[in-house]
Amino acid sequence: MDDATLGGYLDKHHRPPAFDGSDGSPYSVEIYVDEEPCEDGRYGAAVLFVRWSVEGGGVVGHLETEYLGYGNTPTEAGASLRHLTLYELKDHLERLIGIRKEVSDW
Repeated sequence: MDDATLGGYLDKHHRPPAFDGSDGSPYSVEIYVDEEPCEDGRYGAAVLFVRWSVEGGGVVGHLETEYLGYGNTPTEAGASLRHLTLYELKDHLERLIGIRKEVSDW
């Protein structure tokens, strides 16, 4: 895999990819896998976008996709997301930022 995919990027750079969101916040990418299997016995995997403080003060929030992959084990589920391209990840991030803008805070 080349570093244009999530798996290739992680393997080549030994760190998660990062993006500037259209909301002005910096985000890094993590693979999230449920600890318990779904009703069908498979584990769900999603992408977690960790939002960092613009000032460098640490984590200030996150955005999470729906399940984008599944596997019979947690490892298999996480591996199912490694093919996602960085362009696809950025599209998911921007979609989630758009949804967050539409939903008011409690």
